[in-house]
Amino acid sequence: MTNTLFIAGTDTEVGKTAVSCALLVAAREAGLSTAAVKPVAAGCNEEGYNEDALALMDCMTKTMDYTQVNPVALSAAIAPHIAAQREGQALHVSQLAGYCRGVMAAGADLVLIEGAGGWRVPLNERETLADLAVELDVGVVLVVAMRLGCINHALLSAEAILNDGATLCGWIANQVEGEMPCYSDNLACLRQRLPCPLLGQVPQLSPFDAGAAARYFSGLDLKRL
Repeated sequence: MTNTLFIAGTDTEVGKTAVSCALLVAAREAGLSTAAVKPVAAGCNEEGYNEDALALMDCMTKTMDYTQVNPVALSAAIAPHIAAQREGQALHVSQLAGYCRGVMAAGADLVLIEGAGGWRVPLNERETLADLAVELDVGVVLVVAMRLGCINHALLSAEAILNDGATLCGWIANQVEGEMPCYSDNLACLRQRLPCPLLGQVPQLSPFDAGAAARYFSGLDLKRL
């Protein structure tokens, strides 16, 4: 049975891709087959490839075409709905859900769906990426960048996720800027206030290495999360 998780973030540049890659490697080392999809990516190279999608492909075990992993690749590194408008494309939850279900049907033990930016990133005038997670009815993992302001961002994101009717499976503390001042105090506050378990803590790794980051998730049952 496939376990599918939606990887959300408290904001952009919080390390969703890095955490996703680490989870994929941890699952592979636990003997699980894996696949990933980044349904919308804004910011591509001259060949039309997004570096986050390429990183996911490097870490998953299933072999898939790039267009399966990143079906909507937008050139400009700006808000997806604005980038899509500028490129004459329309983004709709039903369409993106179909792409995701195609990957989910590939038979991997674990499928990760990586969002873009934070929970409420718009897709069009009415829909957001949050609607995609709800439509797919998959569990959500929240990546929290451990830096000043993270408590407010994390609590508001968790509240929105639950209010939207999604299942919040857990959260991950990601030290994207090195260890923050009073890290342990901030971590303790989040552990007390967030209504889901802490799944792992990832320190800043420079350069980032998915294999090294994966060890911070050793023992996590990714098949039944």
